[in-house]
Amino acid sequence: MPATRPDRLHFTGNDDADALLAEDPFALLTGFVLDQQVSVQKAFSGPLELKGRLGTLDPAEIAGMDPGELDRVFREKPALHRYPGTMAERTQALAATITSEYAGDAARVWDEAQSGADLQRRLLDLPGIGPMKARSLIAILVKRFDVRPPGWEEVTPTHHTLGDVDSAEALEDYQAKKRAYKASLKAARAAK
Repeated sequence: MPATRPDRLHFTGNDDADALLAEDPFALLTGFVLDQQVSVQKAFSGPLELKGRLGTLDPAEIAGMDPGELDRVFREKPALHRYPGTMAERTQALAATITSEYAGDAARVWDEAQSGADLQRRLLDLPGIGPMKARSLIAILVKRFDVRPPGWEEVTPTHHTLGDVDSAEALEDYQAKKRAYKASLKAARAAK
């Protein structure tokens, strides 16, 4: 059963970028690929900026691009990411997987999941999506898109994630909690 869709995900503070994340499943996945060593706002603004530079976010077109050209697009000023070359490669790998495994329809990753465990496996099989990103994506899919395959409760995180972000204020709260969590991990490592 296709998921419901919010009008926006409040991850960037830019209405157009936030709306794109909600309406285009490939944009949402791309934002997660870019969500590494940059702010949430920078990572999730990337899909809109990429679409503006390419004129499309069609996975088949991105997968079929010359890798050097996509690298150049990522490096245009301002660069789409702190590590534009690596992120161009990961975005193209994601696009290739969505094209070959899901016929270019990123929503099929979750729409066709038979169980929570299957959803988790499908997300982990995507390039650039590791365990932490998969958990956060599951939280967003459950809480914002009402994606609930059998057993979804077993794979949905109980801690605060981007899935809890439903406003600009909630994003600030999420980022403060994330900073505190990282600080506690750093302190725990230092105490050893």
